Amino acid sequence: MKRIGTCILAILLVAGPARAGETLIVLNKSDHEAALVHPETFTVTHRLPTGKGPHEAAVSPDGRTAYVTNYGSFAIFREGEQRRMEPGNTITVLDLKARRVKATFDLGEYKQPHGLAVSDRGKYLWVTVEGSQAVLELDARDGKVLRVWKTDAQVSHMVVVTPNQRKLYVANIGSGSVTVIDRSNPFPSKAVKSITTGAGAEGITVSRDGREVWVTNRGANTISVIDTATDQVLASFESGGTMPIRVKFTADGKQAWVSNARSNSVTVFDAVTRKLIDTIEVGAVPVGIQMTPDGKRAFVANTNDNKVTVIDVASRKVLSTFTTGTEPDGMAWAK
Repeated sequence: MKRIGTCILAILLVAGPARAGETLIVLNKSDHEAALVHPETFTVTHRLPTGKGPHEAAVSPDGRTAYVTNYGSFAIFREGEQRRMEPGNTITVLDLKARRVKATFDLGEYKQPHGLAVSDRGKYLWVTVEGSQAVLELDARDGKVLRVWKTDAQVSHMVVVTPNQRKLYVANIGSGSVTVIDRSNPFPSKAVKSITTGAGAEGITVSRDGREVWVTNRGANTISVIDTATDQVLASFESGGTMPIRVKFTADGKQAWVSNARSNSVTVFDAVTRKLIDTIEVGAVPVGIQMTPDGKRAFVANTNDNKVTVIDVASRKVLSTFTTGTEPDGMAWAK
């Protein structure tokens, strides 16, 4: 007991105390729930029900609301278990202050919602709907569909938005491409174009200055960098692992961290030189990555180990692991 207490104390000294009300949200795909985790003790304080197979979460700018896509697929990478797919068409809305389910947005004909992002003022919600090969713009208050852009691509999975909110970038796993959506164009059919990146384009993130979008191509084991001014691929290079599936920039924008699902590692790249600077061994099938806003810690969800790894960003050393439930994947941070 003394050793455990010392371990927790050491983590707190490295990470520093979290601000009141801060919460790590971890989605447990096979438990069909969102686990709310205390950011200092790494204990689950609340478990809130979602739809089947929740995959991704996003939090409103004020930290009061979380949105969860109920994709419908679970037991995805788990050896010896049959993959389950029950295509969903809903988004669960969580009240993070009251710790309860606030609402469920029904997307009607639009199936398999997956990646999502919230606008900087919390007015809009953007979500990919794989089963409909499209991206939706929703009213974040009631889930009303305001705009629809067809990607006409296979498995439109993750979406990011530029800091000026003008463009959306969508990674298409099956097509090995990225769809670019110009929100300023009033004609949906003319607002969309496609960029070929590499087989299995899935993980995607945008730099803090909005100049670059990084994409992980899980089938090619490469990373592509897109210039947002020209929407051309600037560079492609090896991911340093097998099946790169997510990518996140550190809070200062100086590094890009990539989870490699089949090599059970996180590779770290210099964001300017694009050179590999470190490899961190984590648990089985790492997918989701969540950085803390202060830039001190990174959380990595290891879906097949049912564990989340805590990493000190500065030293790139593993601090701890903890459990939240079965098949953790998507994560989000609420202030």
